[in-house]
Amino acid sequence: MYLGKQVRLERIINREDHRTIIVPMDHGVTIGAVDGLIDMREAVNDMAIGGADAVLMHKGLIRCSHRSAGKDVGLIVHLSASTMLTPNANTKTLVGTVEEGIKHGADAVSVHVNLGDPNERLMLADLGKVAAACDDWHMPLLAMMYARGPEVANGFDPKVVAHCARVGVELGADIVKVSYTGDMDSFADVVSACCVPVVIAGGERMDSTRQVLQMVHDSIKAGGAGVSMGRNVFQHPRRIELMRALRAIVHDNAEVDQALAIVGE
Repeated sequence: MYLGKQVRLERIINREDHRTIIVPMDHGVTIGAVDGLIDMREAVNDMAIGGADAVLMHKGLIRCSHRSAGKDVGLIVHLSASTMLTPNANTKTLVGTVEEGIKHGADAVSVHVNLGDPNERLMLADLGKVAAACDDWHMPLLAMMYARGPEVANGFDPKVVAHCARVGVELGADIVKVSYTGDMDSFADVVSACCVPVVIAGGERMDSTRQVLQMVHDSIKAGGAGVSMGRNVFQHPRRIELMRALRAIVHDNAEVDQALAIVGE
C-alpha cells in the first residue's frame, strides 16, 4: 500500500485495533435537513467529543462544519447522491471528484452503489472510475454497498450482503459498508470473504439504545471493523454519551451492559 493512502487510513481507522466509528452526515441531499444535522458545526463537534473516528458528508457542508478548535476527527467526502423526490431514488450519480476531496482536506472519499437497481451498471462504472482516481491520488475509498432493486427480495439476506461486500472489495474499495445480516455467524461469513475492513450501516432509527449497541457489539464479535452509523447516533437524545458507548464497544471490547451504563440507561 502506498504510504499516502496508509497515512490517510490511519486518520479514520484506529492503527492499534484496525477498527473505526464513522458518522455519516450526508442525509440532507437525500431527504432534506433532518433533526440532529441542522447545526453542522455543533453536530461534528459532538461526534468528535464523543470519540468518533470520522464524519462523512458532502463537499458543501465542510464549510459549515469546519472547526478551528476542539478534538480532531477524520473527514470522508461523499461523492454520490440522489434525492427522494425522484422516482429513481436508488440510482446514485457522482456529484464530486477525488480531486475535490483532496482540495477539501479529505482523509477518504465514499461512493454509494445499489446493486439490483435498473441502473446498476452506471453506479458500478462510477465506482470503477473513482477507484482508479483513488489509486492515482493514494486516497482511501469507502464503498457503501447495498442490494436495492425490483429483483431483490431481501437486502439483508446473508448471501446478498456477502455479494454486495465482495463487489465492493473486488472493484477497489479500501473499506466496505454493508447492512448487518442479523446474526454473528452469517456476518462472520460476510467478513471472511473480504480482505478489507467491513463496517455495518446503522439503517433506520431503532427502537432502543440497547438494540443499537447490541448490533454493534455482535458485528464486532463476528469480525467486523466497526460502524458507519448516522441517525441512530446524531438523533439520539444523549448522542455524546452514545458515541462514548460505541467507542467502548468498538475500541475497548466492552459488553453491551457496560456500554449502556455509559449512556446512562
